[in-house]
Amino acid sequence: MAKLMDKLSGNVGAGAEVEITMNVIGGKWKGIILFHLAKEETRFNQLRRLIPGITQRMLTLQLRELEKDGIVERIVYQEVPPRVGYKLSELGYSLMPLIQMMRQWGELYSRR
Repeated sequence: MAKLMDKLSGNVGAGAEVEITMNVIGGKWKGIILFHLAKEETRFNQLRRLIPGITQRMLTLQLRELEKDGIVERIVYQEVPPRVGYKLSELGYSLMPLIQMMRQWGELYSRR
């Protein structure tokens, strides 16, 4: 949380909480990643297939940021070949009502 506060632009007014939220889930890909991880634990290449247009590098960066912010958990299985999965943390699941509302809003907006 302290790292998030460091990202703030100094806004301590009523919009500070919105700015914090946007720092965590903002951008082109994070909301989509969270939407897909809400369903089940997902492997990296599964996410790449589910999200057309995202590059391997960008997916890696976004997952690392979400992991650093405590939204996503990375699970490493001790197998050969190594297997890694991603799932939402408890904090990540707390974002699901917001993600669902964003999805519903997007559906309404696209019908305009």
